[in-house]
Amino acid sequence: MLRILIVEDSAAMRAYVRSALEGVPGLGDDLEIAEASSGFDALRLLPRSTHDLVITDINMPDINGLELIRFVRANNHLERVAVLVISTQASERDRARSMALGADDFLGKPFTPEQLRAAVGKCVAARRSQQSQGSG
Repeated sequence: MLRILIVEDSAAMRAYVRSALEGVPGLGDDLEIAEASSGFDALRLLPRSTHDLVITDINMPDINGLELIRFVRANNHLERVAVLVISTQASERDRARSMALGADDFLGKPFTPEQLRAAVGKCVAARRSQQSQGSG
């Protein structure tokens, strides 16, 4: 089971991300997706359930994606969660800031469903690899 939390203030973008991931052989077959419309909503959801991956936008009302990454990386019980940033702010500086804070990957908008699926696969595989090395 792959559990994903999509954190995005745009309902249309949340729906696009969800539809790009659902029903994909090897990914969508065993997938549970939750959605948060803001960073604040994500902060309420994260401690309540287990997620393997958080897909977050940078620009959101209240708590932005960078602050959300800080929260995830500062909490021991969330250390196994992979983080994928999706943003229209796709300069090298934005990408570098996201990665420095602990994001596993960064995808500039607009992106294709194929690019999203590849990034999700990369994030999840990298995080699982880190976990298996750490537990061995």
